[in-house]
Amino acid sequence: MSDIQQYHYPKSSVSTQQGAVLIVVLLFLILIILAGVIAVKQSTTNLRLATSDQINALLLQSADNANQSIEQSINSDSESEIYQDMMSRTGVFGYFILDPDNIEHEYVFCFRPRGQFFDIKKTTIMLPGGGTVLGGKVGDEAAKGYCDISKPADYVSERNASMTQVNISLTPPNANDEAFSNYTIGQDSAEIASQAFTFDINSTAILPAYADAKVGTKNCFEQTSRVRSVTDSDNTIGGCMAKAGVPSTIVYEQANVENLSLRTKCVDFGKGSGKLCTLPSS
Repeated sequence: MSDIQQYHYPKSSVSTQQGAVLIVVLLFLILIILAGVIAVKQSTTNLRLATSDQINALLLQSADNANQSIEQSINSDSESEIYQDMMSRTGVFGYFILDPDNIEHEYVFCFRPRGQFFDIKKTTIMLPGGGTVLGGKVGDEAAKGYCDISKPADYVSERNASMTQVNISLTPPNANDEAFSNYTIGQDSAEIASQAFTFDINSTAILPAYADAKVGTKNCFEQTSRVRSVTDSDNTIGGCMAKAGVPSTIVYEQANVENLSLRTKCVDFGKGSGKLCTLPSS
């Protein structure tokens, strides 16, 4: 009888192997999910940045367009219709230049570049005490200078994407200003046409589609642009828009404006009739 020894080898657990494979698969799934989440988040961030850049570019273009239109109009021929409107007694600049009592007022109009961008009959004068004066008939809603998001005509383009409101006021005097620096050499200081007036021009462009331009019952368009006149920044047009969550951009410009329509032009190197005129610098 042969002596045969039997060896018993340990049997591996099938359930244990299946559990190890499951853990490895789950780890791979977790890694894939994390990679997907990171990719989606990165794509979303890039999309937001691109959208933000587009919004900022559109708003800056809308606000700057208003300032450029004002500059071109006031530097144009003093006999043109738009110049006469802006320099008339009820115009955006003539209102201050021809009546010194209006120094603390603020002139408001909605920029409408698809027609004549400045309509003298659709303006609002904001008074220091909180009241207003309309450019048209008193109490006529259509005469208000504030932009209205419900009116397609108040948008910059037919896409009804952005709108721009312009607030203009006289620049407050500063102790550091040079004496008589705003007077023209060669002109009689008693004449209005000899003096240049300094204005603060604030053009506020917004995208109404992102949020309503109101905080409760307060219309942001009806707030002042004169930061010095309020104690709470939320009561300014820019601060109110920010609180309402409306994408907005304000372009501020300080401009010197002279009433050339009241001035006699120089001819033949200063030889003219009537009022003295500015002599050439060289």
